[in-house]
Amino acid sequence: MAAKQCDPGVRKVAGALHCRRGEGTMPVVVFVSADGRRIQCDGQIGDSVMQVAVANSIEGIIGECGGSMMCATCHCFIDDEWVGLAGPRNDGESDMLECAASQQRTTSRLSCQVRLKSELNGLIVHLPETQV
Repeated sequence: MAAKQCDPGVRKVAGALHCRRGEGTMPVVVFVSADGRRIQCDGQIGDSVMQVAVANSIEGIIGECGGSMMCATCHCFIDDEWVGLAGPRNDGESDMLECAASQQRTTSRLSCQVRLKSELNGLIVHLPETQV
């Protein structure tokens, strides 16, 4: 996850890269790559975590189906401290996660099914080593 991938602006915030889509947009999503690199990206209320990742060219989230829960290329792991606020898996999500390229965990979610709300400001999302 190189700094050049963030669009349109990048700045360092607390040791992590921060992708900004606009002034004052909230909430922030923190993506943590499999090797521990962190990138913070602004989202908007109602966006899916997948939309934020794709809009900011985050390596590790592909989203082949565009968010229609027809693939598992947006598989992610919600940080333990955020699982309760992110909510439970949606109907059919567990079945689709069985197709994920990386091993499932109890915190596995399809990022297209996690919608941002103000309570998720600072959400930490861990990315698997591979999606395909």
